[in-house]
Amino acid sequence: MIEPDFPHIMLSFEYKGWKVEIDKGEMNGYPTYAVWANYQLGCVVAVPYASSRQEAVKLAKQWIDDRNNNKIT
Repeated sequence: MIEPDFPHIMLSFEYKGWKVEIDKGEMNGYPTYAVWANYQLGCVVAVPYASSRQEAVKLAKQWIDDRNNNKIT
């Protein structure tokens, strides 16, 4: 039977109108990170993979800045 993998949110913060949630997981014994970005109409996985929490935060902020600057929804 398949074991469900629920998010393990380890850090959350607001950034330019988005609620950012950092999810920590593990692959082959190494930590992995993903980022959920929540906004008024829903949520999206802004960063599907990062190797560190710092990289995850940096990539999430870049992703949000790109969406806000280019009005991408």
